[in-house]
Amino acid sequence: MSGNSTENCPAGGPPGSGLPVGPAVIAGHLKSLPPRPGVYRMLDAEGTVIYVGKARNLKSRVSNYARGTGHTNRIARMISQTASMEFVTVRTEAEALLLEANLIKRFKPRFNVLMRDDKSFPYILIRRDASAPQILKHRGARTIKGDYFGPFASAGAVSRAISMLQRAFLLRSCSDSVFESRTRPCLLFQIKRCAGPCTNEISRTDYLNLVEEAVRFLRGESQSVREMYQLLMQQASDALEFERAAKYRNRLWALAHVQADQAINPDNIEEADVFAAHQEGGQTCIQVFFFRAGQNWGNRAYYPKADKAVPVDEVLASFVAQFYDDKPVPRLILLSHDFEDRTLMAEALSTKAERKVELRVPSRGTKSGLVDHALTNAREALGRKLAETSSQTRLLEAIQERFNLPEMPRRIEVYDNSHISGTNAVGAMIVAGPEGFVKAAYRKFNIKSPDTAPGDDYAMMREILTRRFKRLAEETAAPAPADLGSDPEPQFPDRPDLVLIDGGAGQLAVAQQVLADVGLEDISLIGVAKGPDRDAGREHFHLPGRAQPLLLETRDPVLYFVQRLRDEAHRFAIGTHRAKRSKSISANPLDEIEGIGPARRRALLTHFGSAKSVSKAGIEDLKAVEGISAEMAQKVYDFFHERG
Repeated sequence: MSGNSTENCPAGGPPGSGLPVGPAVIAGHLKSLPPRPGVYRMLDAEGTVIYVGKARNLKSRVSNYARGTGHTNRIARMISQTASMEFVTVRTEAEALLLEANLIKRFKPRFNVLMRDDKSFPYILIRRDASAPQILKHRGARTIKGDYFGPFASAGAVSRAISMLQRAFLLRSCSDSVFESRTRPCLLFQIKRCAGPCTNEISRTDYLNLVEEAVRFLRGESQSVREMYQLLMQQASDALEFERAAKYRNRLWALAHVQADQAINPDNIEEADVFAAHQEGGQTCIQVFFFRAGQNWGNRAYYPKADKAVPVDEVLASFVAQFYDDKPVPRLILLSHDFEDRTLMAEALSTKAERKVELRVPSRGTKSGLVDHALTNAREALGRKLAETSSQTRLLEAIQERFNLPEMPRRIEVYDNSHISGTNAVGAMIVAGPEGFVKAAYRKFNIKSPDTAPGDDYAMMREILTRRFKRLAEETAAPAPADLGSDPEPQFPDRPDLVLIDGGAGQLAVAQQVLADVGLEDISLIGVAKGPDRDAGREHFHLPGRAQPLLLETRDPVLYFVQRLRDEAHRFAIGTHRAKRSKSISANPLDEIEGIGPARRRALLTHFGSAKSVSKAGIEDLKAVEGISAEMAQKVYDFFHERG
């Protein structure tokens, strides 16, 4: 892609310069604009990107904005807030489409349709950077050398698929450290879920053949893999090698189970994504179904952020473009609604994938049935969300009434901590709002202050609250952007309206002191303590300035709601603590010694049996281990004895 940009042109001036905004500013850019494809950004007086768009002809598109008349309310509001514009020219309109999607995800302009995704998709990864490739679940950037297959809609779908593939192809799933330290096959080998490459139960050549068969199956060549196993089973049977024939029979059963385990398995679709959009009540739900290797790999519902006036086809078009910004593109994409740039998008995605990609709006047959099924799911999911949002809003209004809050809370933060006798102590913050739990805003806090005594719940609460609200106070002190009119959708606030503390009067006093120290006394606080017998339903609510705790009726919906919030914070804190404890238990001290790699670690563990025995060994004993020089033996000895 080649291009050039125009920034801070004289008509708009630098952000925040006080120069005019609106059509006159946009018109000032027309003289310097070429009639070429490109992408434009509109910025407000604070320099914030408020809209990103593409154009086949930049000069023509911008001239439409400069007229200032004949626009929808959303576009008119956007034009009125534009203080400057930036441009990038590209070779083709397809390149402009891809760049537009990338910039929308990067800047999140409030007048664009925004794809809201709180987490990455999981993939199946077959690692190629070890002597025996490993099959595992993977999230995040695809930086590890190997073959990636996905996306899957959920981690559960990946785990089920890996379990079935292990039955069929016997690939190892253990970590490299476990693989390298094995001296005899593990349980997975005994129950025929692994071929045992760690102890050479299978030759390297035969194991790599199994890997390639698994890769072929995951790439959609499932029928050819099954036919190959059927032929091998028949040949083994004809040769009276019934044990080998049974092995291939079991693999065929496992492959059949992989496909039978899916809810929908269309016979004539090997690789496709299905998008179906439904609009109701000013919101849009888009259901995405994933089909790979002729199997349904699950579905996920999305609720993109968009102005209520944007039609469903435009929302779907913008969503699809952003969706494939960081994901592999399938050969076929099925859509519930047609849109103007469908042919252009197919061209752009084909360029990105470096092969032909089709976008279809089927009207009959199997493919139409898949779209209808996805559309039904979208309609039902949006109905549930609207009902939940309405119910949630009523509960928030009830909280305001019960606890006499100045306004209905839009953001509620709940804090809890978890530890065992002061060890592996962590704090947790969960967030809830009008649409339920906002898991993207959850935070973990490792208790690390030397002033915090192990097991001191008050000190731990003080540490996590101080770290959270000191940072919030610093951010609040920064100058706020000017009010340039209403957004298409109010932003979820970063500042809480209500803070719930898991604890009684003592924890509440700590929280009050922290908020007072950072100058945020206007945030409402409530301490939630269990009753005398620690029974759910008899919670005591401690409020600032109130001598006696407040009790709610046992059947009050607000009581149930607060219990849900408290239990979610408790679950998140305990989960965080367990993960930290598990990591500390499984950590091998040998990994911390410089110069001890997998081979030397395996040699030491094989010779002494455990890391504890290594720590007790003398220098001469360490030197007796194959691969451990006198210098390395001294280093290992010093490492453990310096620690005491």
